[in-house]
Parts: sequence; structure tokens; C-alpha cells
Amino acid sequence: MQQMDPITIMIVDDHPGVRDALRLFVESTPDLKLIAEARSGEEALELCANSTPHVILMDVMMPGMGGLAAIKILHEKY
Repeated sequence: MQQMDPITIMIVDDHPGVRDALRLFVESTPDLKLIAEARSGEEALELCANSTPHVILMDVMMPGMGGLAAIKILHEKY
């Protein structure tokens, strides 16, 4: 049976504890691979310019650019 590539994940949250918990979950799941973490919507946009995750786990309420605004821009760009 052919092994599939892992699903790549980006975590975006302004709370370090939430990012830590999500990172532990992703790193403990064999089919997932964490490729980026961001503290804000703005940082997520910058990171997506250099990497294209399959899935983004995004907090919708963050200071500055919130997750909903970032998702709208990411959807339009990618």
C-alpha cells in the first residue's frame, strides 16, 4: 500500500497556550505535519507567501487583523 504525504497545517492564534496545545495535537498525529505558526492574521498572510498549508487552524478573533479578514484575503489570493 502506498503511503500518502502528510496533511500540512498552519496554526494561527494570538494566545501562546492555544498554539502550544494545537502544536502538541498536530505533532502527535502521524498524518499531520506542522509547517508554520503565526500570532496574527498579518503574520499568517506573510507566511502563506512562502508556504502553502493544506489546512489553516485560525482564531477568528485576534488583535489587528482578525481571522475572518485574513481568511477572506487568503481565499482571494490562493
